[in-house]
Amino acid sequence: MQTIQTISTSGPGLYEFTEQAAAFVGAANVNEGLLTVFVRHTSCSLVIQENADPQVQTDLQEFFNRLVPDADDPVMGYLRHRSEGPDDMPAHIKAALTQTSLTIPIASGKMLLGTWQGLFLFEHRRRPHDRTLVFHLGA
Repeated sequence: MQTIQTISTSGPGLYEFTEQAAAFVGAANVNEGLLTVFVRHTSCSLVIQENADPQVQTDLQEFFNRLVPDADDPVMGYLRHRSEGPDDMPAHIKAALTQTSLTIPIASGKMLLGTWQGLFLFEHRRRPHDRTLVFHLGA
């Protein structure tokens, strides 16, 4: 079973989609299996992260911004790919450091996430985007 989901972003940040994934799994009526989520873009990524305290998401985003600043920062002067703006190549680097797919086990028809775990699209670009996710459930 497979479906396409779209997440609209309004700039950098973490956008939770745990409920959409849970609804897909519930509708599939599969007792056991694996949910794979894949993002079809190169300047955003996917993470499983704490969803209870929003400060975790803010701190994570700040860490990545310090680790990989925009291309107009002097420390990033070595970057060559700049045609799509100063946030584009750093977004590709951030995506390479994280992941473009997640795999979550399913048991008793539910995702086996930990108590505080949520599924997030990690947007690395400044401007809004519509991001496409593929949900695939294998039994």
